[in-house]
Amino acid sequence: MTPPAESDFVPSPCVSVCKLTADRAYCIGCLRTLEEIRGWKHMDADQKRALLADLENRQAAAAE
Repeated sequence: MTPPAESDFVPSPCVSVCKLTADRAYCIGCLRTLEEIRGWKHMDADQKRALLADLENRQAAAAE
């Protein structure tokens, strides 16, 4: 099996603050849903980058 190309590496958004909101909608540390957290390892690089863009939008919306 060939290791992924360096350009395929997308770092996890996890910041080691693993606590769900009271309604269990998302993690307060990385803003991902449980489904997104579980699925991260199965996503390809493009899917991960798309999720990271969504997380930026979530963070901006939460700041308002």
